Amino acid sequence: MAPSSLAEARALLLSPLGPVARAGNSKKAVNVSFEFFPPKTDEAEANLWKAIRRLEPLNPAFVSVTYGAGGSTRERTHRTVQRIITETSLRPAAHLTCVEASRAEVDEVIEGYKSIGVDHIVALRGDPPGATGIGGAYTPRADGYANATELAQAINAVGGFDITVGAYPEKHPESPSIQHDLDVLKAKQDAGATRAVSQFFFDLDAFLRYRDQVRAAGITLKLIPGIMPVSNFAGLQRMTSACGAALPDWLAAHFDGLDDDPETRKLLAAAVAAETCARLQEEGFEDFHFYTLNRADLVYAICRVLGVREQKAA
Repeated sequence: MAPSSLAEARALLLSPLGPVARAGNSKKAVNVSFEFFPPKTDEAEANLWKAIRRLEPLNPAFVSVTYGAGGSTRERTHRTVQRIITETSLRPAAHLTCVEASRAEVDEVIEGYKSIGVDHIVALRGDPPGATGIGGAYTPRADGYANATELAQAINAVGGFDITVGAYPEKHPESPSIQHDLDVLKAKQDAGATRAVSQFFFDLDAFLRYRDQVRAAGITLKLIPGIMPVSNFAGLQRMTSACGAALPDWLAAHFDGLDDDPETRKLLAAAVAAETCARLQEEGFEDFHFYTLNRADLVYAICRVLGVREQKAA
């Protein structure tokens, strides 16, 4: 937790332990949530459910299931969410976007989720369709919802849903400024959003500055850091170039020369993410959202660092 006095701050500064070791001594409860994506093949589905079963005993606050660009995974997302409801004790949060869909089509999906017992939706505008992709020019459909704010309003109008939205600590790639991003996040809050999960990041100072800017702007919804422990550095470079997240030189140096050493890359990825989470915990954050990439091993280890333990079945 964040130091509440000068004495506590001084004790942290002088502690011989690092943030990960200090996290092991923390008694403060931590809430975690996990993101999965719907599988395309039988093998991928088996891997997904292996990850779900490994992480389920950690009793996450919710698990989210992504929704492909332009609704491309609509049916697979729905099936995955339905199976989570039927076969697990988990609370699913279904992603929903408004790209390449009419209002009527989106409303139908909202009602469909409600009918199967989903009470939590992650409302996102979605990436521009086709080759344009993330950061490209986006033109809303004339008969569709224009953005995540309008989508949140539509979900809120139906009622009975928790609404999570996205937040972008290093600015959305299409946004002209951080201030514009803050205005958009405030509009999402006013539209009924109950929490915001951040884009993944590696620049901790940038995220903490963003946290301060969010609060200074009068935005009070819960801000949850999004954590992505990635061991494939080449893949990470592609993702960060698309979404605008900074990739620090020190992180590149850690992975340099390890292209043929996946086990060491995994250890490094877990170490970096664990230290990030431990430092955020000391800054007062109690909620963490993990982009699992449908794998459980690294996320499970980081949850252990944060003091999250398996819950015994009733």
